[in-house]
Amino acid sequence: MNKINYTHSDAEAFCACKVSLDLLGDRWSLIIVRDLFRGKNTFSQFLNNDEQISSNILVDRLKKLRSLEVINYKRNIRDKKIKEYYLTDRGIDLYPIIYELQFWTLNNVSFNETKNTKAWGKSLKIEPKEAIIETYQKNYKKIRADKFGF
Repeated sequence: MNKINYTHSDAEAFCACKVSLDLLGDRWSLIIVRDLFRGKNTFSQFLNNDEQISSNILVDRLKKLRSLEVINYKRNIRDKKIKEYYLTDRGIDLYPIIYELQFWTLNNVSFNETKNTKAWGKSLKIEPKEAIIETYQKNYKKIRADKFGF
């Protein structure tokens, strides 16, 4: 997989943080990646997430993530109208970022946590960070292999 070619007309050099935020720093891109790690993989499943993304924004972010080779899709075998999205290896590489964002939030923000967030937070007290990240990435690769054959 080739690197993403990032160019911008107003500067010669860029900070890596700025580039990553330009590419993935909108409100929805990492939510879609998170949802893929959680087993969602169709447009309707993404549309019906707890955060209530609008359909036009969802279409835009799916196209953007696909153009960045973070996700791709295959057509459903039984219904060719349905696209089943999956994370590429580049997308799977984003899990440590999702981990760190969630970790920071749990340590620094008081909020009403979902059941999933509470369970994830409990696992932080039991398992080391590296083990959690490795488990999520390996589990997703297994799901992808079982569902998509690679």
